[in-house]
Amino acid sequence: MFRDFTWSKTEKTIAKKAFDGAYNKECKVIVARVKDLMADLPEPRAIWVIHDYLSKQRKETDEKYDYRYSVLPLVFARLIREGWLTLDDLQGLDEEKIRSIQTMLKLGDLP
Repeated sequence: MFRDFTWSKTEKTIAKKAFDGAYNKECKVIVARVKDLMADLPEPRAIWVIHDYLSKQRKETDEKYDYRYSVLPLVFARLIREGWLTLDDLQGLDEEKIRSIQTMLKLGDLP
């Protein structure tokens, strides 16, 4: 559906800015959660709860944030669905790429 897209230099810049912005937003939420967990540690051994949380988040973000141009439309659709991006963040991308992302959003079967 989208593997044959070519990306102009301008589109690559827009995509990178949107991708990095979403990643940074999500990381800030993770940091805030860790701070909350640390503030409520009932005992020192509870630190492993934080370790487990961070390990889970690391795995999920590593799987989600894939900056290969061949999968970026799918990544962007998922990030929009999860609230980390909006279509406005992708303004300037080719209309065909935007339509592809919108189609994936309508289908709803995103990882």
